[in-house]
Amino acid sequence: MATALREEELDNEDYYSLLNVRREASSEELKAAYRRLCMLYHPDKHRDPELKSQAEQLFNLVHQAYEVLSDPQTRAIYDIYGRKGLEMEGWEIVERRRTPAEIREEFERLQREREERRLQQRTNPKGTISVGVDATDLFDRYDEDYEDVPGSGFPQIEINKMHISQSIEAPLTATDTAILSGSLSTQNGNGGGSINFALRRVTSAKGWGEFEFGAGDLQGPLFGLKLFRNLTPRCFITTNCALQFSSRGIRPGLTTVLARNLDKNTMGYLQWRWGIQSAMNTSIVRDTKTSHFTVAFQLGIPHSFALISYQHKFQDDDQTRVKGSLKTGFFGTVVEYGAERKISRHSILGASVSIGIPQGVSLKIKLNRASQTYFFPIHLTDQLLPSAIFYATVGPLVVYFAMHRLVIKPYLRAQKEKELEKQRESTATDILQKKQEAESAVRLMQESVRRIIEAEESRMGLIILNAWYGKFVNDKSRKNEKAKVIDVTVPLQCLVKDSKLILTEASKAGLPGFYDPCVGEEKSLKVLYQFRGVLHQVMVTDGEALRIPKQSHRIDTDG
Repeated sequence: MATALREEELDNEDYYSLLNVRREASSEELKAAYRRLCMLYHPDKHRDPELKSQAEQLFNLVHQAYEVLSDPQTRAIYDIYGRKGLEMEGWEIVERRRTPAEIREEFERLQREREERRLQQRTNPKGTISVGVDATDLFDRYDEDYEDVPGSGFPQIEINKMHISQSIEAPLTATDTAILSGSLSTQNGNGGGSINFALRRVTSAKGWGEFEFGAGDLQGPLFGLKLFRNLTPRCFITTNCALQFSSRGIRPGLTTVLARNLDKNTMGYLQWRWGIQSAMNTSIVRDTKTSHFTVAFQLGIPHSFALISYQHKFQDDDQTRVKGSLKTGFFGTVVEYGAERKISRHSILGASVSIGIPQGVSLKIKLNRASQTYFFPIHLTDQLLPSAIFYATVGPLVVYFAMHRLVIKPYLRAQKEKELEKQRESTATDILQKKQEAESAVRLMQESVRRIIEAEESRMGLIILNAWYGKFVNDKSRKNEKAKVIDVTVPLQCLVKDSKLILTEASKAGLPGFYDPCVGEEKSLKVLYQFRGVLHQVMVTDGEALRIPKQSHRIDTDG
């Protein structure tokens, strides 16, 4: 999937990179870039038959790019569909006379239809597996009472409860969805299960309704009705009515939630629950790019409590999060802290420590793998023992870092290499063609570059001394990796105009005389240049814009 996305991205940006213009470039900017490249690649400027043939190919490519981008209709189609959209016979997608806005609307409509068809083929499975572990014998053990009991030398760790639930969705139409779910639970040798069927209908853009029927061996039949409605663009209400049949009679229940956007990142909730466990709950949730904060108050039977929690989101590739919460009420007080981290593309691993009175100390481990959740609550002790708190905090950290270094990291590195190898194989022919085109372009640039250098030297202007593009290895920890760079001194010098070089915010691989030397890997552009007789040096990432000369690029030679 990543490979396909990358190829599509290159497909969409290719013409813009070829002309070295922004995606928002005006018609004047496009015309200026086109004229400049025409002067460079025009076949009549080259007498050598081989160079003339190469120039003709590149000239046609530049002309094709300009024809597409200079016409508003074809440009709009290219921006949305890429070159594949332009190659469709008969323009089955849209009519030529439509405006860019109409073309985009048509594309969005087709995209919605494709999404609906995709939804009808998808079951969207979700599941949870929870395994409760009783490890209190590790810390609450009385050794002197069991000295004469055979096998008492080892602590007894038991699985005392388990819960498994699974659900699937089956879209029936664009507005109707059937949901089938089931669960099995067991605790201390006693257990049971249930099965539920629900039918959800989207009634309008503002709401939906859902009817639910359930049955189980521990409780009787269940009938439920859920309603959702957007009251305003910033406010919605959800109501859930249920009738539970059992040997004790019919037990009705009603839950209503009113929610409102208080600002861009903050939601306020009011919840009223009537039935077996009646309660009123008020909560405020603030979610930003770097943090998640919740404060809640509940007054109810049997539990009333106050809760405050905070989660900090680190802006790293692993999406690390650290969280802490305090909950106090009639049941006691619980302090919980923990962290979670992304360990692969589809997996998030988390651990938290719960310390409470009178609950004791517990360690909770959770693994989210795509739409599946695996939860392992481990009860360590009924008392507040410092040793239990220490091992619950330090133990998971030690195990995680050991596993990450010895197992996870090598596995992810091997997976990445495998994906890169597949990507290289699939694009090998295309890259070879791009390389040949780049080499031809460099040969055609030689005469123009010579004239540009003479003009720049006469006024002490901008001279590109050396330029490299590709993968650089400067980190000592990556010394075993091999640098993969190409010399792009000539192509960059050819882009110099009036002692200035401007590269747009796009991949450099599509520039004239460039190609991708390391598909799928991070690339940079390093330039050593001279301006007014002074050496300058700069290094930018592949998608970063570049403008030279700049005072900040100057090399300090005083020392």
